[in-house]
Amino acid sequence: MPRLPTQYLQIFRQLLIALSAALLSACQPDAPAPTEDSDRGITFGVTIADGLIASPQDGRLLLMLATSESAEPRFQISNSANTQLIFGRNVEDWEQDSVVAIDSGQLGYPLDSLNDVPPGTYYAQALLNRYKDFHLSNGKVVSLPPDRGEGQRWNRKPGNLYSEPVRIEIGPDGANSFDLVLDQAIPEIEPPADAEFIKHVTMRSELLSEFWGEDVMLGAHVLLPAGFDEHPEARYPLMVFHGHFPSDFGGFRTEPPDPNAEPMYSARFDIDGYNLIEQQEAYSFYQTWIGEDFPRFLVIEIQHPTPYYDDSYAVNSASQGPYGDALTYELIPYIEERFRGIGEGWSRFTYGGSTGGWEAMAVQLFYPDEYNGAFVACPDPIDFRAYQTTNIYEDDNAYFYDSEFKILPRPGSRDYLGNVRSSMQYDNRLELVLGDKSRSGQQYDIWEATYSPMGDDGYPVRLWDKMTGEIDHEVAEYWRENYDLSHILRRDWETLGPKLEGKLHIYTGDMDNYYLNNAVYLVEEFLESTTEPYYGGVVDYGDRAEHCWNGDHDNGNGISRLRYNSMYVPRIMERIAETAPEGADLSSWRY
Repeated sequence: MPRLPTQYLQIFRQLLIALSAALLSACQPDAPAPTEDSDRGITFGVTIADGLIASPQDGRLLLMLATSESAEPRFQISNSANTQLIFGRNVEDWEQDSVVAIDSGQLGYPLDSLNDVPPGTYYAQALLNRYKDFHLSNGKVVSLPPDRGEGQRWNRKPGNLYSEPVRIEIGPDGANSFDLVLDQAIPEIEPPADAEFIKHVTMRSELLSEFWGEDVMLGAHVLLPAGFDEHPEARYPLMVFHGHFPSDFGGFRTEPPDPNAEPMYSARFDIDGYNLIEQQEAYSFYQTWIGEDFPRFLVIEIQHPTPYYDDSYAVNSASQGPYGDALTYELIPYIEERFRGIGEGWSRFTYGGSTGGWEAMAVQLFYPDEYNGAFVACPDPIDFRAYQTTNIYEDDNAYFYDSEFKILPRPGSRDYLGNVRSSMQYDNRLELVLGDKSRSGQQYDIWEATYSPMGDDGYPVRLWDKMTGEIDHEVAEYWRENYDLSHILRRDWETLGPKLEGKLHIYTGDMDNYYLNNAVYLVEEFLESTTEPYYGGVVDYGDRAEHCWNGDHDNGNGISRLRYNSMYVPRIMERIAETAPEGADLSSWRY
């Protein structure tokens, strides 16, 4: 049989991809409602109870349907196979006495629309993720969900309004009309109190306040060394632990495990009584921390949430502002001055895993003289040729592999045996339901909010079409030049390399759940092949280790993840001994 010409095969392939996307994405956010013949008439009318708001509200109205009453529907939405249903729409100037409808015209996840919901019994709940206007210094006005101390978690954000779950019956057709009332508000979060070893600081950032057009606060949880008050002459090195929004300093406990605590099972690690293990590890770290032979450090966990995510990714960006400069030149010096840090680049070290791993490596690259080592565990993609399972420069579509004939979805996550748990397309579908314009507060949207240029509307420019997965290669090129850490290393090694010798230590499991090891392979290939200068650090892999392996070959991730604050200290001490300048203070903090 003769082969079809290549141009026809490509047209055929694009038609197949479009058909697949249409089948999965029949109801776009602003698509017209289905015809009467296809509309099953499922409608939810949502109102706000009297007295809950003082002015009209903007935001994202979400409807959740769950078949189980094991938890509120708002807590049953996830990327996993057992996720329940969610539908979303924007609201503007919503008054208390007006009804907002969610019907078949709204986008859903994982089902396209309410028309696709099977008949049966459900528990229904509505929630409003409230937005506010930010008047940026460049004249743009953007409507975003402000952080309220919870780390951009839409289902737990203080001030968000929600309804109590109600049991409903959805029939096969005909009248399926339901009313929900937002009569609850998520309460405020009580800030953590200072303790003997742990202090909490906040400061106003001049740089960020200028960008956002209002006061922006940065914060940190500070772990003080033993003997801090007894040794006022001592000045200390600093370890900066990067990661997601911390509610308090984690993994530190001055009391033994609670003998009355009920053991709890961890499904993630398949460990019974994992809460007791966490308590024991936290208490063991405290005992190590105060030990006579342990070097005295300051350790900080920084708080830098933005209206886009639970942290800023610790770099300057077009849509989030100069967070890199604010953290490095405002917050860290403020903490060092207040708590007697040495305050010099040779005495600062960064570390973290996942988001924190990317951040630790990024600040070491972008501020090479301000830090003396980065311990980079299971980092988010550090080479965008392996942006999880997509090469954003060469691939045309982020959701499907390039193929002449097959419609083969790209996986988004897997287990350590390779069993696929989610796809790139479905992961992005959930984000689009939670919020358009990169406002979901989820993973792909924060990458866009960090790495993309700002669009004319003031929001980040999409790397790809959120519905179809078609990649915008002009945006990809902007990402490459500004945030592809691997590309930046290769491009600037002549000047950057001498400043990074001995500073990069990268660790990842070779079965990372999000395929993040693939980018590490590409970075390792460059680092190991470059000798002028040789990078002189570490790239290490955990056999069949999942996200987020951090270099511990003796313990599983369930244990090693609890030891971040002590596991890199021996290597840090070696680095200090090798690189501290002549006359540096190497003794006042060794008591």
